[in-house]
Amino acid sequence: MPAAALQHAPVLPHEAIDALVMRPGGIYVDGTFGRGGHARLLLRHLAPGGRLVALDRDPEAIASARADATLSADPRFSIHHTTFAAMREVLESLGIDRVDGVLLDLGVSSPQLDDPKRGFSFRADGPLDMRMDPTRGESAAQFLARADARAITGVIRDYGEERFAAQVARALVARREAGRPVGTTRELAEVVASAVRTREPGQDPSTRTFQALRIFVNAELDELERGLEAALELLAPGGRLVVISFHSLEDRRVKAFIVRESRAAVDRRAPFAPAAPPRLKAIARVRAGDAEIRANPRARSAVMRVAERTDAPPHAASGGAPSQARRTGMPPKGRHSA
Repeated sequence: MPAAALQHAPVLPHEAIDALVMRPGGIYVDGTFGRGGHARLLLRHLAPGGRLVALDRDPEAIASARADATLSADPRFSIHHTTFAAMREVLESLGIDRVDGVLLDLGVSSPQLDDPKRGFSFRADGPLDMRMDPTRGESAAQFLARADARAITGVIRDYGEERFAAQVARALVARREAGRPVGTTRELAEVVASAVRTREPGQDPSTRTFQALRIFVNAELDELERGLEAALELLAPGGRLVVISFHSLEDRRVKAFIVRESRAAVDRRAPFAPAAPPRLKAIARVRAGDAEIRANPRARSAVMRVAERTDAPPHAASGGAPSQARRTGMPPKGRHSA
């Protein structure tokens, strides 16, 4: 399907921008550029001296950004081919070690879901890939071709919360041992449908298995943990962290991180020393309204959590942030380098 035909409506777009409390001359990170819906709104609020650093692990998202003449000509904008877990290294290469806001829109985008060749959806047949960056790592088909039933069960149970994970895993391994390993989305959906006995009304039997394999193949929860830590270390006092998630595994991780960092930290090695002040302050939890859900059904499951960086110094246990804050408004040469 042509890239131009694959559209993506950003979820909670105005709520996300409002939550960031835009400083016109500030520096912001869009850790999940996608097709640029949030990024373009961010740029509307930035003054000529502001800066938006965008990241995405999907080569097609990077190509989309670089093909956009308006974005390419904007000196405030740069796009980088990497996961948001690497935002600290990208910003360091740009001479930036403090930012005013970080936005993360988690999960898979509509263009990824709608393109059969990416292998994210059971709704159309295509190669069983599921990698957000198809140039790196192991595809879902490759994992299923080598893993034993125990490993497959663990992935589907832990990342998909699938009650019939063991049955699905045994069916996949039996098919492989019969010389017919699954290689397409339709084949996987058929195997799952034969193994899952019941399902919630309106939900395809394959939903949880597809989710689980996608999260595993892309190490999404590990990347989320690393990205949250990096964002915390980069945020200037008063800077905002805004995270939009679409399923409970993601949202629980985000919530736990904000709750943990909103409490005073006690050094277990020195339990009688004064507790370190909290580094975050929880601000809001936001859901999409009825009007947005009607216009964009994907928004139904979205949860946006907002937290603000306090003026507390970095905790020693975290490895610390750069010792000297430096803010740079103008991009160096080669601002579109990956």
